[in-house]
Amino acid sequence: MTWQLGPYQLPNKLILAPMAGVTDTALRNICYQQGAGYAIGEMLSAQTHLWATKKSATRQVNPNDPEPRAVQLLGIDPLSLADAAQRQVEQGAQVIDLNMGCPAKKVCQQAAGSALLAYPEQVAHIFKAVTAAVKVPVTVKIRTGIDSQHKNALEIARIAEDCGLSAIAIHGRTRADKFNGHAEYDTIAQIKQSLSIPVIANGDICSAEQAQFVLNYTHVDALMLGRAVLGRPWLFNQINTWLNHKTPCPAPNWHDQLNIINAHLAGIYQLYGEKQGVRIARKHLGWYAQFLPQGALLRQKFNQLNESCAQQACIYDYFDALDTRLEPQPC
Repeated sequence: MTWQLGPYQLPNKLILAPMAGVTDTALRNICYQQGAGYAIGEMLSAQTHLWATKKSATRQVNPNDPEPRAVQLLGIDPLSLADAAQRQVEQGAQVIDLNMGCPAKKVCQQAAGSALLAYPEQVAHIFKAVTAAVKVPVTVKIRTGIDSQHKNALEIARIAEDCGLSAIAIHGRTRADKFNGHAEYDTIAQIKQSLSIPVIANGDICSAEQAQFVLNYTHVDALMLGRAVLGRPWLFNQINTWLNHKTPCPAPNWHDQLNIINAHLAGIYQLYGEKQGVRIARKHLGWYAQFLPQGALLRQKFNQLNESCAQQACIYDYFDALDTRLEPQPC
């Protein structure tokens, strides 16, 4: 079940969503290993003078990522976004994704992210500037609108197609919704029926059954998974198995989960260094712990540790003590 993004044929319909402060190289690598067909890096400001900071350094294109390497840019000025896109392409980016979906207050206060949906003319200027500046595919992630009374995702999607974008991803909530309530897919289905470029559905895709439902209901080209894979990146494999074979797929056994978690932690330490890596590892272990027996106790102990070797030893001790009779069952 492949799909086409510009010149790239993606191996399956599952995409890791860009999530600020989360989808770094370490998580992207784990998700690729667990069945993601494509991943977009966390958002990078179009203000290039900020790229020298430690935070921004980890968000730029990684030449070691599988192709196509995608970078998401955040900004409001067409020229700045075009310049940032050019620079990222020069560094190896093969897809430029534009962030018009983030509902965070500090982003929207700058009229960036999903706040841009209120300004279709500005959106058109941005699309035209960026597509003119680079020869790689340009994509965008949006929401259904500003609020329930102002849903204009179809208008924005048509502008994207007219301006030469290669695909559009839609989160099935408005900016005002943030992450509350349930995602709605009617708007996404309407956009898919109206466009010829690939359309990607995002929002509340938390299981293999839900993934199948969204594909059947919207007829989109691909699915984008975000918060649902935090702590269980193997959800990609579970969904792929269901879509391809219509058979349930269990979560990895405890031994395999141990290897996945420790590989993820090792990637975090390598990317951020010892001190910062230890802090960031706590966040990710917290997500894994949600799905583990007595995970709250594991998290509490793990968060008290200040060295990477101690954190990894904690994980080994925890899994060594697990009862193998409690292995995960098919979903």
